[in-house]
Amino acid sequence: MNKLKYIISSVIVAASLTSCNDYLDINENPNSIHAENITPELILPGAMAQSYRAQAGDMMQFGNLMMNSWAGDVYHYGGLYPNEFSLSAVNSQFYDGIWDNIYQNVNNFVVIEKYPNGNHAQDKYVAMAKVMKAFYMQYIVDLYGNAPYTEAFKGQNNLAPKYDKDVDIYKSLITNLDEAVALIDLDDEAAVDPAGKDIIFGGDMAKWKAFAYTVKLRFLLRMSNVTGDLATYRNAQLSALSTASGMGTGLMTTDVIEKPGYSSSDNDKLNPFAFNYFYNTTPAEVQNHIVITSSEHLAIALNGNVEANTTAEYQKFNGVVDPRRFRLFTNVNYNGVQKVKGVRQGATSGQPGAPTDNQSVSKLAGGNLAGSGTFANAGQLLTLANARGGVVMSLAEIKLLLAEASLRYPALFTGGQTAFNAAISASATWLGVTAANTNNYLTLIAAKPGLGWTGTDAQKLEAIMTQKWLALTNVNPTEMYIEYNRTNLPYNPVAVNAVKPRRPYRLVYPNSEFATNSANVPNIGSDVVFTKNQYTPFWNQN
Repeated sequence: MNKLKYIISSVIVAASLTSCNDYLDINENPNSIHAENITPELILPGAMAQSYRAQAGDMMQFGNLMMNSWAGDVYHYGGLYPNEFSLSAVNSQFYDGIWDNIYQNVNNFVVIEKYPNGNHAQDKYVAMAKVMKAFYMQYIVDLYGNAPYTEAFKGQNNLAPKYDKDVDIYKSLITNLDEAVALIDLDDEAAVDPAGKDIIFGGDMAKWKAFAYTVKLRFLLRMSNVTGDLATYRNAQLSALSTASGMGTGLMTTDVIEKPGYSSSDNDKLNPFAFNYFYNTTPAEVQNHIVITSSEHLAIALNGNVEANTTAEYQKFNGVVDPRRFRLFTNVNYNGVQKVKGVRQGATSGQPGAPTDNQSVSKLAGGNLAGSGTFANAGQLLTLANARGGVVMSLAEIKLLLAEASLRYPALFTGGQTAFNAAISASATWLGVTAANTNNYLTLIAAKPGLGWTGTDAQKLEAIMTQKWLALTNVNPTEMYIEYNRTNLPYNPVAVNAVKPRRPYRLVYPNSEFATNSANVPNIGSDVVFTKNQYTPFWNQN
């Protein structure tokens, strides 16, 4: 990656957007189209599809490993995830693809924002672009802090953009969300209907408005711990959002799914989560599916602590078997018990936390790809996954945002236990769990502080974050990792071979910035990312 990330990504995505399958051809020649022919309707679907590809790639692995949901099959493969487990090399190469991919994709939304729109014809495209830019650019701030923004995305006019303060980027993105809502409300008669070019909501602008409100709530809850003038700003924005959204009733009420028309015709057109972590078009098992296992930490939670682990933080799970467990990871008969069998992060064969029977370990299961659909082989699973699309933002996350907002700001938002339970039901439904099993689980956790909606506000917040961890595993775990950094919840032990007491509060700027923007990139190394300091994202410095 080099400084061209600021200027060419829109051309790459738009190079072949003539049908819903064409924009999944990610290896086309970017010189085959003229810039003047790149219109918002050509850019939008590819920009959305490629943005999700980043979510389903590095961000999926990073978040699941950082949240101690995944481990590795240490019986057949050595040296798995050494940097993630030991935390000894959190440097400029550590998941640098997150930064590079997000900037490439956000650039495409900026191109749409800047497209000539004097007659309001592009209003709906601009509104969608503003929401998507805010959604993804938030991850840059939350994972890195200060970043190029006002001088970024200017093409050859500025190949070395300055770094803006993270708080200023946040405020600008929140303004973008308000601007998106204003454009939607304007509903100018000249505005082009995006219809099928919108691979998320099919041109339903009421849903885009609800999505904008939801993303804005996520921004403001991220700022839950700020003080002083920032708290005043946050509270004013929360009050305005409460009024506009009907105290939260106007938030999204469905999963936010992108469906570009995935198919099994070649690997580039497969659902990227399926391709990255399950099977290719052969269909053959990909390496990630071979080596990834459930972590012991997550298995204890899913199994109701049948392992009888005495660590205090696991006691809230005692006797509560999670019905989502075999939709997330495969069922193993271990010593006569049907369970998810995980591996302790950082353990090697023969150490505590590593099963003695090398066949008894749980791998990724197909719930996220198939839901309640049935499949007898890999090809059928891929067909279901392709038709299903990818989760940009889950309804479970949305409802848990509302539950937290009602807990922290009860005068502004309603939801409480209703939203909390709806989140769990939404997660279970997505994975294909029956309503009866979900309702039984809700009954079991009702009296479990830290797991169900009961006890003190602090215990309810712990329950929200515990359920968000479970719901976002294999869906959007990087979001949960950021929430963990904000709340220090839920319990998240480091690997047995970790050289640091906790995982990093932020990431190091990538090599691409030190190579091409050295005059501006802050020289931050791994020595500062494990403590709260001036380089930690602004909302997490208190």
